[in-house]
Amino acid sequence: MTDFAAIRSSVAVQSAYGKSQKLQDGPASPADLGKTGPEGSFAQMVTDAASQAADTVRAGDKTALAGLSGQAGIQQVVEATMAMESTVRVSVAVRDKFVEAYQDIMRMQI
Repeated sequence: MTDFAAIRSSVAVQSAYGKSQKLQDGPASPADLGKTGPEGSFAQMVTDAASQAADTVRAGDKTALAGLSGQAGIQQVVEATMAMESTVRVSVAVRDKFVEAYQDIMRMQI
């Protein structure tokens, strides 16, 4: 399991925290549960975060290839690789939490 304390300063975590703060002003009543505000739904937030994570990994890979061909400096390659590593760690940690939550739901007795 991934230690969240080791990755809490990453940009992805802080971005997700900022987005979650926007979601605090949720539906006012049970009748409003199906409606989404200007921020969008939780599913849209997860989709956007996954898309941003994939873009970060692609950018890191592209920078690494540019570094191998001499078109990017060592510092750029290291920064891109660290951003990519952080994104992958956060993605794996979130996936593990989703799987754990799903398993908890499946163990519930009806």
